Formats: sequence, C-alpha cells, structure tokens
Amino acid sequence: MILFWTLCAALLLVAVLFVALPLWRKASSNNDVLRDAANLGILRDQATELEVDLRNGLLTQDAYEQGKSELQSRLIEEVKITEQPARPPRNPAKVLAIVLAVMLPLFSVLLYLTLGNTDALSPQEMIVADADGIIHSEEALQRLEKKVMRLSKNPNDWWMLAHSYTELKRFPEAVTAYEHLVVLVPNEAQLWANYADVYAMAHGQTLQNDEVTKLLAKALEIDANNPTALALSGSADMERGDYVEAITSWQRLVDIAPPGSQDAQMYLGGVKRARELLAAQPGGKKKLAQLSTGKPPEKAVANSAAAITGNVSLSPALAGKVAPTDTVFIFARAAQGPKMPLAVLRKQVKDLPLKFTLDDSMAMQPQLKLSGFGQVVVVARVSKSGTPMAQSGDLQGLTGPIKPGVKGLNIVIDSVMP
Repeated sequence: MILFWTLCAALLLVAVLFVALPLWRKASSNNDVLRDAANLGILRDQATELEVDLRNGLLTQDAYEQGKSELQSRLIEEVKITEQPARPPRNPAKVLAIVLAVMLPLFSVLLYLTLGNTDALSPQEMIVADADGIIHSEEALQRLEKKVMRLSKNPNDWWMLAHSYTELKRFPEAVTAYEHLVVLVPNEAQLWANYADVYAMAHGQTLQNDEVTKLLAKALEIDANNPTALALSGSADMERGDYVEAITSWQRLVDIAPPGSQDAQMYLGGVKRARELLAAQPGGKKKLAQLSTGKPPEKAVANSAAAITGNVSLSPALAGKVAPTDTVFIFARAAQGPKMPLAVLRKQVKDLPLKFTLDDSMAMQPQLKLSGFGQVVVVARVSKSGTPMAQSGDLQGLTGPIKPGVKGLNIVIDSVMP
C-alpha cells in the first residue's frame, strides 16, 4: 500500500511540473519599455546628424535650432518618462501555475477517495479461501461479510459466503446468504436446492417444512434432473411417508448417475428401502406392481364435491404493470393452519380472464388436500419472479374464507403487494 501511494505521489509531481513549470517560466514582455528605448535611440541618432550637418555647413544655425526643437518635442511625446519605476504588473501565468500546483493533487486524491477502492491493495484485506471456495478463518469471513455489504451485487462473493457458512454449520447465516444469492442468480437450480438444504438444517433439521417444499419445487422447475433437489425431495417424501414419490425421485437419480458408481449404489439402496416400506403399507404391493410395469400408481379420485370453480380477471388499472408472459398462480390455502397451497393452477397473464377449477388432484402434498379443510382462501397472484412465493411488487386478488365446493367465484387481481 505504501508503494502504491508513493507511485501516486511521484506521478502527481510529474503532472504538476509538466503543467505548472512552463506557466511559471512564461513572462509577459514589457513592450512599452522596448518601444521607448528604440525611440530614444532613433532620436539620439537624428540629433547627432543635425550636429554633423551644422559643422559641415549643410545647415544654417536657424535650421539647426529648429530641427533640434522638433526633436525635443518628439522626445517628450514619444518617450514615456516617469519620475520612478512603476510596480511591475502581476503575471497571470504564474498565478495560474500556483493554482494548478495546489488544485491538481488535491482534486486527484479526493476523486480517488470518492470513486476508488482504498482497500483494494491492502494486504490485510485479502480473503483467502481453500480450493473448494471455503473460508475457514473467522477474520477473513468477517472481511468477506463487510465486502458483500459494500458490493452486494457480486454473486461470487455471496456464493463463497453461503458455502463457507454451510461448511461451518452456521445454517441461519447460510440461509440469509442464499436468500440474497437466488435474487442475483434466480435461474440456477443448484442454488435453490442448496438453499432448501440449509433452510431445513436451520429450521429443526427436517425437510417437513412448507418453505423447503417450495424451494425444492423451484429447483426442479428449473432443472427436473438436478441431483441435489431430487435427493432432497426423495428424503422429504420418505419423511412424510410418501414412498411412491420417494421411489420416483430416487429412481430418476439412479437413471442419471454413472452405472456402477458409488452414487448409483447409494440411490439404489434408497429405492430398495422405500419399496420395502411401501410394500408394508395397505395396498402397497399393488402400487409396487404398477411401478414395476412403468405405470404410475393410481391417484386418489378427486372429491368433486370439494372442487372450487370460478373466474379470474385482471383489473384494467393494473394492465400496464404486467407482461403477457408473467406467471399467474391460482391456488387455495387453508384459512387457518398451514400456508402450503392445497391446490394449485399455473397460467400466464395472456390467459386472463380465465375460468378455473381447483380440486384434490392438484394437491402439492397427499396429506394436504382441499377436501380436508373446513374453510379455505382462494388467491390469484401475478408473480414477477415466476415462483409461488409472494414477493413485493406482485399483483394479487383473493377471496375471504369460503367452504370447499363453492362454485362461480369471481376474483379480480386488483392490488399490488407491498
């Protein structure tokens, strides 16, 4: 850092000398003095010529006196005579040289302090990570935290911070880091899967969490074959006892893993365990037989009596705030209880106005169905991010609490979420 400032000082000195020194040396010529001296010399020569002509008899005494009188008159008129030398005027070039010599270094330093990064060359600000991008030093981690707060638009720094927090098992901080990271890089499935993982670890170390389910759904929406998202989804299905979905997720992992690899063997073990547990359930053997033939297991018949129908439209006052390809989610959630959607329908703004139907076949989780709740709220939301999670700036309309089975709802998307 000292060398940097020394070089800056040397360059500033060269710049000041280059600009100010020529100005300092420049002197304004005193044209009046030079002109007076020239005139005086000319008049002196003419006086000498008059005397020579008088001696040689070329002029009479009267002509000589007359010529001498004329020369004296011209001397008074043309030569400026002052009783004392006038004070020399201030040289503006020297004044400018002094101003530039002061202002150039001052302005340069202030400009650098304003726009530059004074810590960029400081050795103590170097952030050292290992080959995997993990920071183990608490001091270096604190410096990175300060850095991302100053440069919050750099996804690489946020990723290093989130990765380091995860390895250090500081899961709440990792959740915050991933929250910023997925905003900067919203279309990377692996980031959403990692976000779901650390969120689960920070909230009871369980995947049975509505937010975790949403994050995994986002990851699989971006990349249906993301290994981390599939593995976590399979584990979540195992936790809730949905062995069919667990088998489906892990079998996809087996299919994309290199044959005979350690990962493939691990996934096969998971599939085997899920099959054993499914076989022990009532009707499980039938479902296993359906899976073996490649036919998806029969889903529960939707309870038509609990189906909700209606119409969704967009308020004309908000038409200018959306694009035709913006995502529209229409879903029902429990009026009291879990906020996880019970039935979801996904469309686009260009489909509005539209008629919709929500029933048990649209459930995101088998145990959370529309028909299982006494009162629900139906929400229609235009999502700018394309995810079901509500964000500031999204547009929405919703009903009050209603009973499942209501027909002919009319929902207008007429408000902007703060």
